[in-house]
Amino acid sequence: MALLLLAGLQSIPHSLYEAAQVDGASRTQQFFRITLPLLKSAILIALLFRSLDAFRVFDLIFVLTGGGPANATESISIYAYKTLFSQQNFGAGSVLSVIVFLCVALISFLYIRFIGSELFAGRTRH
Repeated sequence: MALLLLAGLQSIPHSLYEAAQVDGASRTQQFFRITLPLLKSAILIALLFRSLDAFRVFDLIFVLTGGGPANATESISIYAYKTLFSQQNFGAGSVLSVIVFLCVALISFLYIRFIGSELFAGRTRH
């Protein structure tokens, strides 16, 4: 996330800050009027990556606890894996995997719809 945000910060032209300083804008105004709007796309990508990785987490939980004592740390990915391979219930395991996919798709759609709507509003079709 830090690298994505750093790349977004480095893509902002320094001339915008100089012009804002000449116009008398404070640091807070520069942040809310220049930095934050121009970082919105990088923030959207970083937020998508982190939240979707957190939702689909499998490897850390499986290696460290295997679902934990009494399934305390079991995520839906771990549950789908156990259902599919340990219990060999291919139908239910496949349904759980499709549910994970649909949830990830829904979360992505909502992020893009509410956070990224202004990013695409300025573009016109030719």
